[in-house]
Amino acid sequence: MTKRVTLEQAQALSARWRSEGLTVALANGVFDLLHVGHVRYLQGARALADRLIVAVNSDASTRALKGPNRPVIPQGERAELLEALACTDAVLIFSDADVRGVLRALKPHVHVKGTDYTPESIPERAEVEAWGGRVAVAGDPKDHSTSELAKKLGR
Repeated sequence: MTKRVTLEQAQALSARWRSEGLTVALANGVFDLLHVGHVRYLQGARALADRLIVAVNSDASTRALKGPNRPVIPQGERAELLEALACTDAVLIFSDADVRGVLRALKPHVHVKGTDYTPESIPERAEVEAWGGRVAVAGDPKDHSTSELAKKLGR
């Protein structure tokens, strides 16, 4: 069974899990050149809820955020790598400049960002708290970086 879902399928899953009394977390990012920092972030996010949905930036939104040479790995392959992780329950690709649309659609119990944020600096914090959700930070210190890996590889 694939973990890849559309936004609409993620909404249905989230609603079902809620009706079963389970908590839902949402993590998001580019996840280009998957590394241990990504894995630790997602494992930490999963530890904060019963189910974890991961929203992956599309290739176009990644280029807008990171520049014309990114992503290194195409969106479908990045999503497939995330699907293979035991800590993920669903993976979706989104095209917007930020994750707010996904958050509004899913209204997760917890929106989780990496340690390059603090709970106070998470851009979507007010929106998440408005529907009774909370924000959290997970993962190890930002010692691992796709940008640094790409530089080492001459990209």
